[in-house]
Amino acid sequence: MRPGKQTLLTVVLPSIVLIPAIALILNRLMSATTAPSSTRSAIVVGSGLAGLSAASQLIAHNVPVHLLERAAKPGGNSIKASSGINGAPTRFQTTQDSLFYEDTVRSAGNAFKDSKMRECRQKLVTTLTNTSESAVYWLNDEKGVDLSRVGQLGGHSLPRTHRGAGKLPPGAAIVTTLLKSLQQSPLFHLHTGSLVTKVLKSAESVEGVEYSEGDETKTLHGAVVFASGGFAGDSKGMLAEYRPDLAGFPSTNEAIPGSQKLLTAVGAQLLDMELVQVHPTGFVDPKNVGALVKFLAAEILRGEGGLLLLNGKRFVNEMETRQHITDVILSTPPVDTSPQQWDIQLVLDEGAYNALSSHVDFYIFKGLMRKATVSELDPSGVALPSIQEYAKAAAGLASDPFSRKTFGSWVLKEVKPDSIVYVGRVTPVVHFTMGGVLISQDAEVLDADGKPIKGLWAAGEITGGLHGDNRLGGSSLLECAVFGRIAGDQAAAFARSYH
Repeated sequence: MRPGKQTLLTVVLPSIVLIPAIALILNRLMSATTAPSSTRSAIVVGSGLAGLSAASQLIAHNVPVHLLERAAKPGGNSIKASSGINGAPTRFQTTQDSLFYEDTVRSAGNAFKDSKMRECRQKLVTTLTNTSESAVYWLNDEKGVDLSRVGQLGGHSLPRTHRGAGKLPPGAAIVTTLLKSLQQSPLFHLHTGSLVTKVLKSAESVEGVEYSEGDETKTLHGAVVFASGGFAGDSKGMLAEYRPDLAGFPSTNEAIPGSQKLLTAVGAQLLDMELVQVHPTGFVDPKNVGALVKFLAAEILRGEGGLLLLNGKRFVNEMETRQHITDVILSTPPVDTSPQQWDIQLVLDEGAYNALSSHVDFYIFKGLMRKATVSELDPSGVALPSIQEYAKAAAGLASDPFSRKTFGSWVLKEVKPDSIVYVGRVTPVVHFTMGGVLISQDAEVLDADGKPIKGLWAAGEITGGLHGDNRLGGSSLLECAVFGRIAGDQAAAFARSYH
């Protein structure tokens, strides 16, 4: 690696799709793919963490895998995940944690009041939370991904979101590690630029997929695992169909159509399609204010002490759920209408910066955050009293007026006009779709009668029923690892029994 690229890698992090050093790693992994095997294979659609987890389990069972990715490079949205992966209880936590299930159900809100689907939802959440410890250990101990640091995100009762101590964010560290591991196996075949256009189904079971690669239409036969993500960027398609009120919002997702209808065509049941998460903090790039696709301001920025200001004043408990914070922001008028966005300031002190220097340095590098004094942040002087009030609460000298209880790594006690802060403008952004195809605890795709569709599994954001009204930060990577591994195990058993 050239010195210049090595230096960039040590500086940077979250949206590493744009980082040359990571692109180089992915290019090397892709160039090493082997020719397809004639052995009966399994097919995984999507190369984010859910797909890679499924592929890893299939390979562990000696089942050949064809992984189809429609983008030019693998990794999906998982490679951009920057806050971490939930797990409880783990040896990395300093406090006993038995509240993960309760926090997840509480975050899911009204969805759990639906008696018809409650049992199904409870089973999914139970599987997610009960398997979270082993998922973290699988990545940390077996795959070698450092997840030893633990932070607390909004909506969580305790710190349980794991990340590493290195320069790479957890999503990038996990994805590149799994890709490298998979690429060492002759059973693994990666196809990029391959768009699945049809699921092949006989009277008895799913038999494979049809896909386009350039100008060619091809088919693959075998057990099928779908891990192709959600539709949060599909503003003119599925998002417009299910949530037309959000079509004018910016998004953290590229404008890629959702894949759910490929599965409904073979009988899959959809659930919660109208439940779309609007994340409260997507960066507004001062160089391109009107951009429709935004970088996410990682939730760990608030978890480690970041506060939010509207017109120079705090207005919410920053450790509340994403839905609550977003609702408070949306109750105020936007400052821009195309796209619809707000002018919220995200502010960190030196303590929060030191805990997240690789994150913040990257955002500064991209022009999304800046180092400033309090007086530069707000020359009118409105912000200083609000920040001072927050600092007193963080120091335990006063109760927080918004009932915030945890303040991460914030250390600033006496706020002055020349106090150093790190600041960026943020706005609510369409981020995640909680709805999708309904699956069982075994990641089987279920039909309208709640029965498994033989030969078909799904994991990750393409599924519905798990998160309800609001997804907790850190549970996206977790559901990918948990249900991706389950799907891989189940598909392997099916593939090996096929005659």
